[in-house]
Amino acid sequence: MLTRLDLRRKELDARTLRDLLPRAEFDIEAAAHDVLPICDAVRERGAEAVREYSVTFDDVRPPHLRVPAEIIEAAVSGLKPALREALEESIRRVRLVHQDQRRPNTMTRVTPNGLVAERWVPVERVGLYVPGGLAVYPSSVIMNVIPAQLAEVGSIAVVSAPQKLNTGVFVGYPDPTILATCGLLGVEEVYAVGGAQAVAMLAYGIRDDGSVSGDPVDCQPVTMVTGPGNIYVTAAKRILKGLIAIDAEAGPTEILILADRTANAEFVAADLISQAEHDPLAAAVLVTDDLQLASAVQESLARRVPATKHAARIEQALRGRQSRLVLVDDMAAGLKVVDAYAPEHLEIQAMDPHRLAAKVINAGAIFVGSYTPVSLGDYAAGSNHVLPTAGTSRHSGGLSVQSFLRIMHIVDYSESALRRIGKHVVTLAEAEDLPAHGQAITARFDDLLPDAPGSANRS
Repeated sequence: MLTRLDLRRKELDARTLRDLLPRAEFDIEAAAHDVLPICDAVRERGAEAVREYSVTFDDVRPPHLRVPAEIIEAAVSGLKPALREALEESIRRVRLVHQDQRRPNTMTRVTPNGLVAERWVPVERVGLYVPGGLAVYPSSVIMNVIPAQLAEVGSIAVVSAPQKLNTGVFVGYPDPTILATCGLLGVEEVYAVGGAQAVAMLAYGIRDDGSVSGDPVDCQPVTMVTGPGNIYVTAAKRILKGLIAIDAEAGPTEILILADRTANAEFVAADLISQAEHDPLAAAVLVTDDLQLASAVQESLARRVPATKHAARIEQALRGRQSRLVLVDDMAAGLKVVDAYAPEHLEIQAMDPHRLAAKVINAGAIFVGSYTPVSLGDYAAGSNHVLPTAGTSRHSGGLSVQSFLRIMHIVDYSESALRRIGKHVVTLAEAEDLPAHGQAITARFDDLLPDAPGSANRS
């Protein structure tokens, strides 16, 4: 089922490997061409355009764009006990991990009476996108909301697409489990808006007094938008980046499993399938130095895929150009493949997996050993599942508390401290041909003028 790529006895340099390990076609530029008019319409016509796009793309008009508090409360009340327990345990674990991420403010004494403080300041308001397409993701509510809350972001708005197939009071609102998760986390501002129009609404803000629509709404513009979505959501984030900050331009999900002869073929196959289940464009890559394991995994996939609920979607992903069974000479060569590919999710099912994990340079998250599948991280390991895709783990990490914080330097120098460093500032300003920079110093200290006795440029 997986196309084989044999890299044994080959020179494995990074450029060659990147060419040989293709990813799914994901043309954001083409999508941006379709998305730009949507963003413009929301900017110009606000709530009216948002409602129109809900009908166009979701085939439903939400009863209210902002989900009423009583609907969120009903969703919480309607949770089955087992699901509520699972959500609450996931929340507990994600909070436990993320509460250790915030860095302390610091103050450095550079010189007597010369201080530089570093203060971490949260963004003022964030919009958190929760997908609602092929599947709904209450887990993404947890992964987005908790880091923002722990960063002490002042205002949080969640958006998720309205669902035509909901029942009862929930028709036209986001999936009830998504709403319930918002309720469990104390999020009160939730909008029944998905797609590119949701990102535009968050970026520009919308206001409707309800005199015509009967649905008053006031969504203030946000500072930042985070959360995964489809290609149109990603295109909207690209178009609006600058007006808003974004976490990343997320592509289709990826799993790469590095495995040797000690791996369990059934575990490997199940884990590849678990990520292929997300999307026909999902990437599933197995890298191994053992032919017997490779054959066993292929056999297991052939048995398991037809028995899954989303067999057609999974098979399309596994047979796609983005998925491969890669044969290498040994684990050292396998690590070269890993770092060249820079997967979103990396599983290591091999002898001494911790030693191998310690050598990995590029990965969004690493799942170590046979009993740490990616699906654990998707829900309840405590780690965040909003991770860099499309090779961007070479330079970026996953969503964290730090994603919602910005560093602010506070500089405090006394007269004597400035005098001691002043001549160097003047010298550097003159070297860069920015004399006014130096004059900001000499305006305070006449004796630091370039022609003054004892000055930096005295000849």
